[in-house]
Amino acid sequence: MKSTFFIVAFVFSNLLFAQQYDLEDQESNVIISETNKNILKIAINDPLQVAVKNCKDFKAANVSGGVTAYTETLRRYMFNYLNSEFYVLNGDFTFTLTVNEKGKITKIEGSPKVDNSEVFFDDMKYIMRRIKNTWTPATCNGKPVSSEIKIKMNFNSVATDL
Repeated sequence: MKSTFFIVAFVFSNLLFAQQYDLEDQESNVIISETNKNILKIAINDPLQVAVKNCKDFKAANVSGGVTAYTETLRRYMFNYLNSEFYVLNGDFTFTLTVNEKGKITKIEGSPKVDNSEVFFDDMKYIMRRIKNTWTPATCNGKPVSSEIKIKMNFNSVATDL
């Protein structure tokens, strides 16, 4: 009788104190970095292609693997390579990638400029250059042209003290 009560109490206590998962814990874009005690949440929108003026037959630049694979790789690299112990930034940021006629990213710019954003922009430039994807340049009337791709993201970081 005592052993049965003990077993039932043990099973009940395990169920009572089992971990429960929040919706926020299930999101794939939330990570807690224990080295710098920051919580990062990043939401990346699909990239937007800026069309070339005076072009009747414009085809946007493409990345190997598709846009979804690129944004997922970007998110994963951000979680791995951002050095967010030097800044706590919140809000919407836009990164503009310039893809030249040969399909190479020649320029990366971030905006808006706020306090401590330069270190964040430098980290993002490093991350975007590490992604080894092949770009097919945009075309205008069948000829490759330079184009801009805008990537909008919402970045939230919370610093914690222990």
